[in-house]
Amino acid sequence: MSELLLRHKAPDARGLVHRVTPESAGWNYVGFELYRLQPGQSVEEATGEREACLVLVGGRADVAAGGQRWENIGERAGPFDKAKPYSVYVAWHDHWRITARTPLELAVCTAPGGDGFATRLIPPEEVAASVRGKGTNVRYVHDILPEGKPAHSLLVVEVITPGGHWSSYPSHKHDQDNLPEESLLEETYYHRIDPPQGFAFQRVYTDDRSLDQSMAVEDGDVVLVPRGYHPCAAAHGYDLYYLNVMAGPKRIWRFHNEPAHAWLLKA
Repeated sequence: MSELLLRHKAPDARGLVHRVTPESAGWNYVGFELYRLQPGQSVEEATGEREACLVLVGGRADVAAGGQRWENIGERAGPFDKAKPYSVYVAWHDHWRITARTPLELAVCTAPGGDGFATRLIPPEEVAASVRGKGTNVRYVHDILPEGKPAHSLLVVEVITPGGHWSSYPSHKHDQDNLPEESLLEETYYHRIDPPQGFAFQRVYTDDRSLDQSMAVEDGDVVLVPRGYHPCAAAHGYDLYYLNVMAGPKRIWRFHNEPAHAWLLKA
């Protein structure tokens, strides 16, 4: 199995399903955790030198962070409910606690923090929605923490790709610190499939093919993108959701399209 593919598994006693750290991934910036909590179950962490974005992928919860409290937030049961998520940005040197009101799917997205950013709620009405692509390249985007919103390092976005469609395509990459043409951003993909017995494909590859891995992705899997192009394809009949976490030395998303496929943008 690819070392870039982290298979879904049953939650542990704390509800933890996935944990990606810079040390485990062999990179410098992005961290990702996924929890599945039962009603009444809580999880809490201190951010330390990192900032966090808590995304309620599905379910309702009480959230306390930065001396603030938001009760019974969350409007969707899961990511395919055609609703935008509730999230909470937590600044560095802060602490957060979440208690599930219903079965809760919680993503904890982290990256290096910095001064000047306040812990805050990101309600659905502050999440911009857009449509990208055309034909079988159409997908639906929710910008949870884009570069235009305050944070030190984190960029967080979720995407729904209909069955039979492509996403993160035409193939693009962002692995060079070469602004304004391209930014260096590590990235994780947390995948969900609807119905859950389905599958999707993701390929991660570089121009020289020193990295070239193709993966069959199942419901609940995580894919690491340390560098290279990283397109996805959703099998016919199965919608694909993914939550992206990106971070790098500069908080800006500038990507480079693979030259061989750039003609598709003009077709």
